[in-house]
Amino acid sequence: MVQDNVLLRMEGICKSFPGVKALDNVQLTLRRGTVHALMGENGAGKSTLMKCLFGIYHKDDGHIYLEGNEVNFKNSREALDNGVAMVHQELNQALKRNVMDNIWLGRYPKIPGTPLVSEKQMYADTMKVFNDLKIDVDPKTVMSTMPVSKRQMVEIAKAVSFNSKVIVLDEPTSSLTEEEVDHLFRIINMLRDRGCGIIYISHKMDEILRISDEVTIMRDGQYIATRPSKELTKEEIIRLMVGREMTNQFPPKLHCGADENIMTVEHLTAAYSLLNDVSFSLKKGEILGVAGLDGSGRTELLENIFGAATRKGGTITVHGKTVKNSTPKEAIRNGFALVTEERRATGIFSILDIRENTVISSLKSYLSGFLLQNKKMEQATASMIDAMRIKTPSQKTKIQSLSGGNQQKVIFGRWILTQPDILLLDEPTRGIDVGAKYEIYQLIQNLSKEGKSVVMVSSEMPELLGVCDRILVMSGGRLAGEVDADHTSQEEIMTLAAKYV
Repeated sequence: MVQDNVLLRMEGICKSFPGVKALDNVQLTLRRGTVHALMGENGAGKSTLMKCLFGIYHKDDGHIYLEGNEVNFKNSREALDNGVAMVHQELNQALKRNVMDNIWLGRYPKIPGTPLVSEKQMYADTMKVFNDLKIDVDPKTVMSTMPVSKRQMVEIAKAVSFNSKVIVLDEPTSSLTEEEVDHLFRIINMLRDRGCGIIYISHKMDEILRISDEVTIMRDGQYIATRPSKELTKEEIIRLMVGREMTNQFPPKLHCGADENIMTVEHLTAAYSLLNDVSFSLKKGEILGVAGLDGSGRTELLENIFGAATRKGGTITVHGKTVKNSTPKEAIRNGFALVTEERRATGIFSILDIRENTVISSLKSYLSGFLLQNKKMEQATASMIDAMRIKTPSQKTKIQSLSGGNQQKVIFGRWILTQPDILLLDEPTRGIDVGAKYEIYQLIQNLSKEGKSVVMVSSEMPELLGVCDRILVMSGGRLAGEVDADHTSQEEIMTLAAKYV
């Protein structure tokens, strides 16, 4: 391709944080009218590189050229004003405001001759963008009332509203259904046809091979290779990402489930959601999957069991004894743990460091009188960092500076320290690379081997089939069926998932 076709070029980009070199001489070339995938394990430096482009971080060395002109954006607003937009994996929106406020925040259209905001013009401008992208959302809807998938679409529409030349999408499909992914890809193809350059960060290799033109792969903060997508296979991508062959996507199943029921749920019904009359049992050492379409009640099921949502009716029996689990605190005392779907909103304490995030659910274990034992907390955190293979400069590093996958590992370590009997996992590998996923799967298998029981919600069908012993299928807030993971198919699960829709 000719040089004139180059829209963005990043050369020799370096960035260091205390104790770690996050980027070491990294390069990337984005061509006009193409989708360029950026891949690598968690901690490889993908998001850091994009934050250097977007003005969130200031690079230590290197050059960035936009349409042939060198740029060094001081902040994200400057990047947006110059046609570079970024849709982050962890959405950061004004949830109490409506959709159109979020899209035009900081650049509200004014009533001519006055400092007053023109709500009419803002509504019309929002509808114009939504109609163009075929997004079915009411601009006056309050953000907090919408599911994550809809909020993700709003954020993409916001990026498009800046008439951006370069749009960075960081794990854009992590919370989307298959139908919504198809819609997103139609939008991406539309933008590509207009001459936009799309940088697409994802761990989902099927998507990468389907939507991208070129793929750049990073490992440990360094540039590894750039290849045309049509020349790559999943196996080659994995080899370049992890630097080794990975012949199996999932560890061998152990099938540790005993005959003994550790938990029985009967007629569970939620007070303020669609969850209705759900009954099932969980065996000791079993890995029980929960499948279903977006909005089927999967998350609500875990939240009601854990006491994070109000229950209208039903009973939960553990070891033959009825438990109320009226609050998460009570559920933890009863041997439950919950890894939530929304890592940033309900998982991490972003302003605290790794040690504080790790021990926060088991602080009583480190008390000596009225004082916490620092040495004991350090030892517990160190053991979790080693066991989880968490990439971090130190225990005192703020958790918000870690990659999404390493944040997830810290959350797992936190709950393991509470020594739960029943671990509830909501999308436990969302936004995690293939290497880290395998480690999480191994961790789940090891917990099962130790006699712990796991209930795992996932939108990825191969994951449920590859890890779980049994799978419950939710549809319209009800239990549509139960299948043996070793003797079912994706088609059977999807048929059950649509039963009450």
